[in-house]
Amino acid sequence: MADLVVRKGAEEARNQLPDLLEAAEKGRSTIITRHGRPVAALVPIEAYGASIRQQPLMPVAGSGRGLWGRNSTRPLQKLRDEWSR
Repeated sequence: MADLVVRKGAEEARNQLPDLLEAAEKGRSTIITRHGRPVAALVPIEAYGASIRQQPLMPVAGSGRGLWGRNSTRPLQKLRDEWSR
């Protein structure tokens, strides 16, 4: 069964926090908005744990720099030549 996601304004969420916590315990998420714009999410702890374990890949961007040596032209040309055969 898919989790139900509810949207609440910040003031409404503040006033209903005990109910929203109970809903999170039951597996339901709440998006909290300010002036109609989403700013936070109250999610079940299992969903939070899953999001923490799945790390974004952006920090590894550029980590292969230097992998082909100082100049990647020769190794890449060699690979292209192999594929052209």
